[in-house]
Parts: sequence; C-alpha cells; structure tokens
Amino acid sequence: MPARKRAAPKLYELYVELEDIKPLIWRRILVPGSIKLPKLHDLLQLVMGWSDSHLHSFEFGKKTFSPAHDDMDDLNILDERKYTLGGVLGESVREFVYEYDFGDSWRHRIKVKPVPQPNTDWFYPLCIAGERAAPPDDVGGVMGYLEFLSAIQDPKHGEHDSMLAWIGGAFDPEGFDLNAINRALRYGGD
Repeated sequence: MPARKRAAPKLYELYVELEDIKPLIWRRILVPGSIKLPKLHDLLQLVMGWSDSHLHSFEFGKKTFSPAHDDMDDLNILDERKYTLGGVLGESVREFVYEYDFGDSWRHRIKVKPVPQPNTDWFYPLCIAGERAAPPDDVGGVMGYLEFLSAIQDPKHGEHDSMLAWIGGAFDPEGFDLNAINRALRYGGD
C-alpha cells in the first residue's frame, strides 16, 4: 500500500489593515481555518507588535465575539473560545473586523481569501508580508499617534524628550521585520 501524504489544512490568507492611518500599516498572514479565535487574537497581537494589554473583539457581520465576561448575554456577545476562524467564516464571509484597545480603538479590517493549495511542508501560521510598525500601546488612538510621531521627529517639539523616554529611546514608524515576526510565530508564539 502506498504511503499517504499528509493532508493539507484548510488555510486562509488574511490581509490585515489598520484603519484610519496613512500611510497604511498592514500584514498578510496565512492561518489554518482550525485556529480558535483567542489564538487568532494572540497571532494578531504578535504580528502587529502589541502587548495584549487591552480588551479586544471580533465582528463577523452582525455577530460580535470577545473573551468571556459577565455582561456577554446582555450585550449579545459570543464567547470567542468556542469558535474557530473557519467555523465563523463559513462559506460566505470574506471580511471581518478585529478591534483592539477600546479606548484607543485600533480597528483592523481583515480581508479573507481561501488558499487553494497549502504547502504541506510549511508551518502555519505564517506572516508573508507587511509594512510599517504598528502604533505603540497606549499612544492615544489615531490622533495620539500622529502627535507622538510629530514629537519624536522634531527635536524642538515640547514633548520630544518625554515621548522618546516613554517609548524607550527610539521608534521607527517604517520598521517591519518579517523574519523576526515569523521566528516569534514559530518558536515563541505559543
């Protein structure tokens, strides 16, 4: 009897775009459909470079998914721990929203494309492209981020030194390291 080749997982390509920021901050990642929503949240935190220090939610059409909390039934929110990406997407959903930090309101529009021929020799999830660093946690939303960039780029700005001290000395808004992200996904993303 011939040896059977390992079955390819159902795979999706996610194009993740941070809304309301120009120039665009985006990532393109390959994820198995079997990924649970909490793990997808962890993955999005890693590829964006955030510290997972705030609440989040997923919006698939009219359904909202979030970590379990006391007000879920009152707010008509579903417990994300019970769902996989493939299960929520079904056959028709091709775009959804991921929101991180309800105060700063970092909304990500995520476009979904099925991958017809996954490579059975690759490890998933996998980040295949992206541009620019995500704003730092707690920077104050889009307007706070723009002010932060203005301050760190202008030595004469009144907040220049304090913003650089707050961020740890340096911040490159153009910084994106695909190799570092994939190393973290493979070895440190669990």
